[in-house]
Amino acid sequence: MSEYNGCELPEDLFYDLDYVWVRPEEDGDGTLTIGVTDPAQTMSGRLQKAHIKKVGTHLEAGRHVAMLESGKWAGGVPVPFAGEVVARNEQLLEDPHLINIDPYKDAWIARVKPDDPQHALDNVKTGSEAIEALEAWIKRYEVQCMRCSE
Repeated sequence: MSEYNGCELPEDLFYDLDYVWVRPEEDGDGTLTIGVTDPAQTMSGRLQKAHIKKVGTHLEAGRHVAMLESGKWAGGVPVPFAGEVVARNEQLLEDPHLINIDPYKDAWIARVKPDDPQHALDNVKTGSEAIEALEAWIKRYEVQCMRCSE
């Protein structure tokens, strides 16, 4: 796990180099889990509302799988590939603040089955290339990450 300005940046995830992370599921069926990065949750502030698309919803690449809201910000969480929502994190509907506590584990947003599994990760980066780009993003926006307590 890399860290920059207090921001955790797991090297094993894929990133859109803005504020979304993507993780292939271990069961190997092609399903991808989507969430928001540590720097993104810090910039948003304490999240108060989450609206996540229902299971069975089909999304085109770039469409929002969720809308998140804090006292100072509201925005969508785009998917970097086309696919169908196969699971959503029901816990976040009740307590979106979980994203501020640990954005990479229990606070995933949705699981999406891509239409084209072979090319679903074409528009995201991983490894050192992703970490360097995210560090530049953090520096550009002068983010100092903090995770909220419960």
